[in-house]
Amino acid sequence: MKHELEQILSKNPKFLVDDVLNKNKLAELARQYSPDLLNQLMSNETIANHFFSKLQDGVLVFKKDIFLQFLNNKEFLPDSFTAYKTKIGLGTPDRNYLSENKEVVLNFPYKDCVLEGGQTKDDVKRQEIFFNETLAPAEINRLLDEKVLSNFKRYDKDGEHEVKELKDRDNLIIKGNNLLALHSLKKRFAEKVKLIYIDPPYNTGSDSFGYNDNFNRSTWLTFMKNRLEIAKAMLSNDGVIFIHLDNNEVKYLGILLDEIFGRENFVELVTVVNNPRGRDYGGIANMHEFIYVYKKPFAELNLVDDPNKQFKYSDEYGGFDIRELRNRNTAFHIGNRPNLVYPIYVDPASEDESGFYKVSEMQTENYSIEVLPKKSRGIQTVWRWGKPKFIENKNINVMAKAMKDGGWSIQEKYRKSSVMARSVWWDKDVNSEKGTIHIQELFGEKVFMFPKPEGTIKRIIEIATNEGDIVLDFFMGSGTTAAVAHKMNRQYIGIEQMDYIETVSVERLKKVIDGEQGGISKDVNWTGGGSFVYCELKNDAQDFKNTVLEAREPETLSQLFEQAKKSSFLSYRVDPKKLKKSEFEKLSLAEQKQVLLELVDNNNLYVNYSEIDDSDYGISLEEKKLNREFYGEE
Repeated sequence: MKHELEQILSKNPKFLVDDVLNKNKLAELARQYSPDLLNQLMSNETIANHFFSKLQDGVLVFKKDIFLQFLNNKEFLPDSFTAYKTKIGLGTPDRNYLSENKEVVLNFPYKDCVLEGGQTKDDVKRQEIFFNETLAPAEINRLLDEKVLSNFKRYDKDGEHEVKELKDRDNLIIKGNNLLALHSLKKRFAEKVKLIYIDPPYNTGSDSFGYNDNFNRSTWLTFMKNRLEIAKAMLSNDGVIFIHLDNNEVKYLGILLDEIFGRENFVELVTVVNNPRGRDYGGIANMHEFIYVYKKPFAELNLVDDPNKQFKYSDEYGGFDIRELRNRNTAFHIGNRPNLVYPIYVDPASEDESGFYKVSEMQTENYSIEVLPKKSRGIQTVWRWGKPKFIENKNINVMAKAMKDGGWSIQEKYRKSSVMARSVWWDKDVNSEKGTIHIQELFGEKVFMFPKPEGTIKRIIEIATNEGDIVLDFFMGSGTTAAVAHKMNRQYIGIEQMDYIETVSVERLKKVIDGEQGGISKDVNWTGGGSFVYCELKNDAQDFKNTVLEAREPETLSQLFEQAKKSSFLSYRVDPKKLKKSEFEKLSLAEQKQVLLELVDNNNLYVNYSEIDDSDYGISLEEKKLNREFYGEE
């Protein structure tokens, strides 16, 4: 069939590169469900039967994954460049890209599991063996459904209060599995988040991200992939994501990020000198960490203050530099920003001592030269300002300048002492010790390992957001992102599953509301105020798994074994009649825990919103009302 397929596809010149059938192009067209490709495939009955499924009404459904697997077969088009001519990616054993893998790995030993009984800090070493589980697509129909939120509390300067209603501008702190929480947030916040900052586990081998097999890196990458895909959906069209990590996975994560966000949306890999003294091991003392920065198509990063700024020009209003009023980002063009294309007229006889010329929105005898934003690569670009703002600033903050080629450019007089953020951060504000000292001052003891300094997050928020924008951190940790966003008047969402969300993160935010003066407080003139809402994903089978993980005695596990056999959350793959207690009791403690955890249907870890009216869950009328408000049904 491969020869027949090659002959059919070769008939369409759109599938060829240099007159040769190209796998990469075909793969991209398949992912786009290109009508040209689909029609070509359906033109042959044999090929159509192989790559399409026929529904009862005769409609054909394209089996994209089957087609892509066929393309990747090394026997198909063996002389065609490479399997993917222009694409580099992380692969899976079936020769697909990791970014195309639809499996969901749910159970992880870090962030996606409960702590051992009585444990409140994730830096305490565990001896347990943890198991991850890969779920097939057919098994996740309900896994990522919206979950019921419970235990609502509002905190403000007057303390803790019952939540009567949820407001659009409420700051949110959510306790629960971050993958599932993100999917529950999607309906309310999809394409609304301006900034995502995360500080995920680094996969160092000492950060509790350990497995009982040899697939540590691939599992970590799948863990990140699942969360980054939904994170992308949360970002607004002008949103930006910052991912903090160290040397361990920086190379591999970069490839994954290219696949998910697009290589063209890479901004920078920032180097953060967080330990100027260095860590004396490994032959070269490490002084730094990294922050990946990726953006959505319409994102524009803010400039940052430069206290040593020297202006090139000056006028009666003060010093200034100049920058072109034309928007050089071709993502903004006349097709999607038509209101930003209008003529500006120049008076060629009005040159001042600095070589600038007066401008007007109206053509007159004096203002005789028309200037429009230039085309770039054939695309009609736009101005950065709308016409009303131009009129307000003409001849004060916007002028014309003559070009050497005889043309004209429209220039903004930029008066701020700001510069583009640099790719290396080495000043004291990003020193990791600052974060540790701040937390110790807040709590009187060391309650969290390696908290990020507020200065680092302040810089990120300044670069990526303006007041009122939404900031999301789904690896909340000690709550640095939320604390800084609160002090800087940004709306924020924080997600954390670890028990310290209540003892550290929430308590820290309460201190922020009270006006604590550590971190960036003095820099931003913080005096206190504001509020946030705390809630939790409502547990179902997760409560059972928690009990399993906390168990210390075989007797407890035996009781849980009997309970599981009769439970509603037993996996459909398990036949209760075949579960023999005598065989179970022969296993080691760790093996017994593994068996019990595998009995659970992971679709039932938390209560699905679709089951909110089920009386078995005992959800109050007040919580039902708040959930319906949250999901926009009331």
